[in-house]
This record gives sequence, C-alpha cells and structure tokens, in this order.
Amino acid sequence: METKYGFTKIGLSEFLNWIDDVGQNGFSDIAQHFTIFPDGAILTGRSLDVNPAGIKNRNSGAICIENLGDFDIGQDNMLQEQKDSIVQVTAALCKKFNLVVNSNSIVYHHWFRLSDGFRNDGAGGNKSCPGTNFFGGNKVVNCEANFLPLVNQAIAGHQPITVDTNLLGYAVVTADSLNVRVGPGASNSLAPGRDPVQLGAVLRVYAESDGWLKISNSASHWVSQRFTLEAKRFIVDAGSLNVRFGPGTNHPVVRKLAKDDQVFVLEEEAGWAKIALNSWWVNKIYLREF
Repeated sequence: METKYGFTKIGLSEFLNWIDDVGQNGFSDIAQHFTIFPDGAILTGRSLDVNPAGIKNRNSGAICIENLGDFDIGQDNMLQEQKDSIVQVTAALCKKFNLVVNSNSIVYHHWFRLSDGFRNDGAGGNKSCPGTNFFGGNKVVNCEANFLPLVNQAIAGHQPITVDTNLLGYAVVTADSLNVRVGPGASNSLAPGRDPVQLGAVLRVYAESDGWLKISNSASHWVSQRFTLEAKRFIVDAGSLNVRFGPGTNHPVVRKLAKDDQVFVLEEEAGWAKIALNSWWVNKIYLREF
C-alpha cells in the first residue's frame, strides 16, 4: 500500500480485503482513524469528524488507533520504533483534545464485551486486542502500570484545562458535507488543511457572526450556521440507559448507553431527549448536563 498526493495505491489482496470491509461488513470506510506500522510510520484513515467502527456501542466521540501486528504472547515482537510512535501519538492526542491520561480516556478493546460493548475489563466474551503482550499485557492494571506512565512522560507535565472559558456551546452538522472557511461568509476562501466536516459531526462553537459559527479557538475556521443544529452536552447518570427509536417507551430499543457516556441533545419532547439525527431518543431524567 502506498499513499501519495491524496491517492492510495493498494495491491489486489489488499483491495479484496477492502471490498469485504466496505461491502460484506457494511463499513463505510476503514474502521480506524490512525494505523501505526512496525517501523513507526503513521497512516491516516477515517476523518476525525467521523466516528470510528471500533468498539460496539462505544464509538461516539472516540478516536480509534490500530497498531499493526499480533501482540499476543508468543506472536510478534513490537519494534522500538512502533512503541515510540504509539506512545507519542497517544500523548499528542491527549494534549490536542484536552484528555486526562487515565484508563477512562485511554481504553483497550479487550476491556469491552464484544456482544454489546459493556465494559467488563476483560472478564469474558472479549477480544485480546491490543494483545496479551501489549506493553506488558492487555488488562487495566497493565495499562496503568506500563503504558500510561510512558504517555505521561511524553506529555511532559501538560495539565488538561478543565474549563474552556471561550466556548459558547456545541452544534451538530446537518449537511452531508460542510465547508470550513477562513471567515464568516461564503465569499471567504476554504480553510487550508481543513477538510469539510461531515454529517453528524459535533462542533465546538467559539463565536457567532451573521449566521456563521467559529469552530476553532486557535484558528479562523468558520461554518454556515444554516447547516447545523444547536446541541447541549450531557452525560448518562444511570448504570444503563436504553436508546429508543422515538420519544417514548413504546418505541423499540436500538442500543444501550453506559454510565458516564457522553451525549449531545438536539431536541426535547415530553421528557425525552433526541441524541442523534437518526431519531435516537433517551429518557432525559437519566441525563446530567455537563
């Protein structure tokens, strides 16, 4: 596989696997946002504006990294170059997105049950990913003892900001693809290096001007407010919360949320909160504004 000038060159066997992922498995794109190779090289995948296809029922607002190799005991030996990249990429993402370095922000696939995404910390019905020999093991205790200290060292004393004082609120994109411009108006040029944001992406809003929203605190990046909906951020305050295909218990359950999961409310109706553009609703009594 070779990528250059925005194009990706793949061999026949790689193409056949790609067809399986997109067609047979129903994936719209490669599952992960980043792949880290044995030589430490990093390949981009999904846009960060799109949720990954990683852990069942746990993909909303997540970033997924695939570390190429089989890191179960007795299989591949991870090269130092790959180890360094894994640590540095994780640290950079924590710093970029203001994440606390702990086993709630940084999680392994092994900790979540395959059937429903419930976090059972590997008690049964789990994949071994990222591997039983990944930085000394795939359990929470291994992560906290061996991997997280390396990430903390790489961050070198960075402390997450607990309150974003410039943040006005949140907005959800309602267009299939929404251009980002360097100023508030369609006459402004597209923001260099910034891809259009995709349907359903949640944006932070830092300023408003004549029907346009500023979506970066550090750069002049603007989108048209016309193609967004205002959203409010909540966290789940129940051990398990049913998500239904409509505002009421008479509607079928489509998935479950776990305690402390984050959701963005777009609409309210008779004590129910709409948390997605595709008519997913939850009982608002079990949400706490965050």
